[in-house]
Amino acid sequence: MSAGRTARGVARRARLVPLALAVSGALLLAGCGDQTDGAQGGGGAGSGLNAKLPQKIRDKGVIQVGTDAAYKPMEYKEGADIVGLDVDLANAMGKKLGVRFQFTNGTFDGLITSMQTGRFDMIMSAMTDTKDRQEGLDDKGKKAGKGVDFVDYLSAGSSILVRKGNPEKIDSVDQMCGRKVATQRGTTSHEILKKQTRKCVGDGKGKIDVEAYDTDDEARVRLKTGAVVADVSDFPVAANAAKTGGDFEVVGDQMESAPYGMAVSKDNRELRDALRAALDAIIEDGSYKQALEKWGVQDGGVKKAAINAGS
Repeated sequence: MSAGRTARGVARRARLVPLALAVSGALLLAGCGDQTDGAQGGGGAGSGLNAKLPQKIRDKGVIQVGTDAAYKPMEYKEGADIVGLDVDLANAMGKKLGVRFQFTNGTFDGLITSMQTGRFDMIMSAMTDTKDRQEGLDDKGKKAGKGVDFVDYLSAGSSILVRKGNPEKIDSVDQMCGRKVATQRGTTSHEILKKQTRKCVGDGKGKIDVEAYDTDDEARVRLKTGAVVADVSDFPVAANAAKTGGDFEVVGDQMESAPYGMAVSKDNRELRDALRAALDAIIEDGSYKQALEKWGVQDGGVKKAAINAGS
């Protein structure tokens, strides 16, 4: 999900993170426990990839991961567990690194703040790699934090989800002027709608009445009841919602495709580079492709890990 002044998108949650949020946002996070068993196979304390990790993480044998587990199929709650594509990729990388990835659930727009204050080591939450996030800029282009580095692992754009049969005949954001539309707060999709609203007003049409929610699940509830004409979200999420039920369908083309990245603090280059090496390793051995195919997002796959490739 891209940030403020820059468009993004796997229908990326593109998720945007306002970097100036108060540290209090971090306190909303609730621990969800260990979600991986990555210490087995291919890694281990003596392995080459394990040696790339910061000593503190090697000693603990655990990488603490922040996520917003309400973005199926990327990450979501199944009982007490967090599951999804991001968790499967973390499991595979954990086997290469010889450590466990332990996911902690929280609200998306508080994840960067929480990581910067030491709540966890990294973020893996379908977060779009953008220059604004890399540089620590808010949605007005002003410096608001230290910024983060990304290890990019998937490509996606935003999509339009409508009720089955498309009763309102919506297939682009240009048709949303003067209508009610739902989305998840702080995401790239949210930014797309803000930008389109300005265009609608400039063209002399009614502004989009954007209903922004903490989770995309809430946005889809509004769509299902007919309270809004569409829900704009990352493509993997929209496609999964259409595939797993009979209530919705995806219309139009993907918008503003951009990379999803695993976010780490700027001063944690050892972890960043270790994650990059682990991602390349699972791409090479085929476990990356297997995970993407399991969740139906293989079209967003990358051939090689990249650092800060977002725009």
